[in-house]
Amino acid sequence: MAVKAVLFDLGNVVLDWNPLQLYRTIFDSDDEAQRFVSDICTLEWHTEHDRGVTFAENAKPLIERYPEYEAEIRAWRTRWLDMFTGYVPGMDALLAEVLASDTPIFALSNLSAEVWQETADAFPLLHQFEDVIVSGAEGLIKPDLRIYELTLQRLNIPAEDIIFTDDRLDNIQAAQAFGMKTHHFQGSHGLREALIAEDVLTL
Repeated sequence: MAVKAVLFDLGNVVLDWNPLQLYRTIFDSDDEAQRFVSDICTLEWHTEHDRGVTFAENAKPLIERYPEYEAEIRAWRTRWLDMFTGYVPGMDALLAEVLASDTPIFALSNLSAEVWQETADAFPLLHQFEDVIVSGAEGLIKPDLRIYELTLQRLNIPAEDIIFTDDRLDNIQAAQAFGMKTHHFQGSHGLREALIAEDVLTL
């Protein structure tokens, strides 16, 4: 059955997001920046933002534990956009190509609702998606199967008519459990080939 919609993850699929991009400008050395994001503002800590916890709520216990890093912890929110380098290479052109094919595009992203609007405004292609399911707004995160159920309800398109791309295999496997076609994202070239194979794009 032909694909009728493309469902994208956003972080590190459409947008190049890396907290080190910010913290390398704050700390004097790369080692200090690496240590900060590995030991203090960790991705596990950040996941709570994706789950719906506000930046202020999530920062408070961390600041109590590491008061000497208060400014750096708060920078996760105040300098959020400095964690982005732009679109993942080739993805702006690929999105334009998919849009020109008249195939509807949607997004399912683990992202704080608190920063969704400013992120979309900073990267205007995000306004081209017909709908974006933001985990922080729903209180559910991938790969929780409930957020896929919600996504299918919102899209109102059969799972087998959707191709979903994500850079994380656990998120891909959850989508496969619902019968979606999937592509493990490792770059725009590979995704374009997958979309050609599904007759979304042509050579």
